[in-house]
Amino acid sequence: MPGVFVLLPSVLAAALWTHVRRELPRECVGALGGWVRGEQVQVRALYPLPNVSPQPEREYLADPGELLRVLRAMQREGLELVALYHSHPHGPAAPSASDRQLAAYPVPYLIADPRHGHLRAYLLPGGEEVEIRGAE
Repeated sequence: MPGVFVLLPSVLAAALWTHVRRELPRECVGALGGWVRGEQVQVRALYPLPNVSPQPEREYLADPGELLRVLRAMQREGLELVALYHSHPHGPAAPSASDRQLAAYPVPYLIADPRHGHLRAYLLPGGEEVEIRGAE
C-alpha cells in the first residue's frame, strides 16, 4: 500500500480522541469503517470496542464478539473495515512489539498518544508509516 493515506474527518478524529480520553489509563481500541478509493482510505464511521485484555493498561485486545458485530454492521451500512485504532496512554504513537505481532488485518493501524496529542498510522506488521489527512 505505498502512497496510501487515511482521510479522517475532523468529527471522527474528535470522537476518536474522546474515546481515548474516556478509557484512560487503559488502552482503547476501535474500528474504522469506510471505503478505499485508489490510495485514499476514506473513513466514514468510528466503532469503539471493549478492550478485554487482561492487562488493559499495557495492551489491547478487542472483544471478538463485538468486533464481529461491528464488521456485520459495516457490511449492512455498505462500509468496509478500513482501519483499526488503539491508544498508548503513556506514548509513544508508534507500534509496540505486541502491536506488530498481533496485527491481523491488512489495514492501517492508528495509534493515539494522549500524553503528547499525537495520532499516527502504520501498516503492520512491517511498520511503514501512513499519512493521516484531515477532512471535513
